[in-house]
Amino acid sequence: LPSQKAESAATEVAYKGVTEEVETVADGQVIAIDDVKDPVFSQKMMGDGFAIEPTEGVVQSPVDGIVEVVFPTGHAVGLRSDDGSEILIHLGIDTVELNGKGFEVSVKQGDRVKSGDVLVKVDLDYVKSAGKKTVSPVIFTSGEKITLLKKGMVSREKIRDPN
Repeated sequence: LPSQKAESAATEVAYKGVTEEVETVADGQVIAIDDVKDPVFSQKMMGDGFAIEPTEGVVQSPVDGIVEVVFPTGHAVGLRSDDGSEILIHLGIDTVELNGKGFEVSVKQGDRVKSGDVLVKVDLDYVKSAGKKTVSPVIFTSGEKITLLKKGMVSREKIRDPN
């Protein structure tokens, strides 16, 4: 029903004709990728996506899949979903400069994850005290086009409509 679609959907992802469900990576405020204050993300240099301003520091997998890469600094995790989408979760802006401080990584390359599995715990207060932004882009690096259908506060709910 259209009313149910409006309540539960925030982004739509299409990958080679396949549509998969994508969950939020954290509780917080969903924002359009165009509104991220970093041109690498806002100009979609790495791909389309969305971002979330987290209200808590638990970052979870948005999909079932495999951990392809965990950056040594803990500020980013790359996943490949079971449907083939490649997803980069970048925790904060310029957080690579923290050299791993404030990030507790729970996964390693090659791990199998389910949607909702904890990937990283972030000390949001530490990140902010270091002068970094906590807004976290979720980028589909495999070329999917993202249509943001809903912005605003979300919690571990589906943010993408499979229809």
